[in-house]
Amino acid sequence: MEGAAGERGPSKIFQAIAQGDVVLLKALLAEGPHIANSLDENKMTPLQHAAYKGSREMVQVLLDQGADVKLCEHQHNYTALHFGALSGSADVCLLLLEAGAKSNETNTVGRSPAQMAAFVGHHNCVALINNYVPKGDVQVYTNGGQGGAPLLPPFLLESFHKFVMQINIHPIKVVMNVHSFVGLQEHLAEVKKVLDLMSEREMKRGQESNEVMSFKLYYLGYIVGEIGKVKVRQAAHREQEEKRPIDITEAFARKLLKPGKEDSLEYMDGFLKECIREFPFRESTLFRQMVATLSGDDAPAALFVISACINGQRGFLDAVAHCNTCGEEKPTKKCSKCKVVQYCDRNCQRLHWTWHKKSCSRLGQQEGAAPARDIDLKELQTFINQPN
Repeated sequence: MEGAAGERGPSKIFQAIAQGDVVLLKALLAEGPHIANSLDENKMTPLQHAAYKGSREMVQVLLDQGADVKLCEHQHNYTALHFGALSGSADVCLLLLEAGAKSNETNTVGRSPAQMAAFVGHHNCVALINNYVPKGDVQVYTNGGQGGAPLLPPFLLESFHKFVMQINIHPIKVVMNVHSFVGLQEHLAEVKKVLDLMSEREMKRGQESNEVMSFKLYYLGYIVGEIGKVKVRQAAHREQEEKRPIDITEAFARKLLKPGKEDSLEYMDGFLKECIREFPFRESTLFRQMVATLSGDDAPAALFVISACINGQRGFLDAVAHCNTCGEEKPTKKCSKCKVVQYCDRNCQRLHWTWHKKSCSRLGQQEGAAPARDIDLKELQTFINQPN
């Protein structure tokens, strides 16, 4: 190979990366760009070293100079993405994925980059890798093939790609994203059709099939389909009673957030279990694992099972505060009265208020939650009464 380890350039490039010297790295690559794909004595590339170091800047420099993200002669078959996942840098993992790194490559012990990240507790990397979809995989549906009309309007490319990449898969967050991402709510049927097609494609890639991504895409499509049903019902209701338009997000959230016995979210749990039951690829290992988990004694909530399936299992979840509406981690605000229930913002509290107001006083007698800025109830009432 051009640029053997003993030569001056390759030797120095590994030193520059070890020392975090970006200036020297750029200078060496300017003199000889070919050394971007050189190997050290352990048959590791500069890109693998930079990824393991977790340096986004050095990884970007190497990629810009032609470093091959797929080059791997490491004796244990750790790819650059494996090393990026082990570093804990989600930014590095994203750069590598965008450069064409394969998320399903395994090392000699059969572990993928996401599995290695989970093994060392880098759950941000697990979630990013598991939810990554190349934009090209979406773009094929916005391009009309052989003169035919595209299955998805081209202007939806950015919104749809962002939608399928979302990491927070709480059903309320999914609905909120449908509402807020440009154009999705006006094209629900097309969005669902493409999600179903993408799910089927992921399952039928042969040796490269991705059951996790297949289920995630199906799951998003299932919720989009339910939003479509709510939209049809609300349209009929509005025609009959001639009321002002109803926020579909609010209508959907009120259903899913309705508390059951001991404030458990029984309706949401039932909704998500039905989603799992209707997954069309019933022979898949993933489907069998989810069903077995939900059928066992003391089975966890369906949302926990789905989240673990898509984003990987996590420990100490009870120690992480979540928005009581959309499940977003580390919410910045809380109810000013009970000082227990936490939210992302006023909109999340508005969507939850129908149910929370019935237990707010009781919860206020319990211990407070982690510090977060109060949302004043008078301010909330004013916000709720504003016309859409």
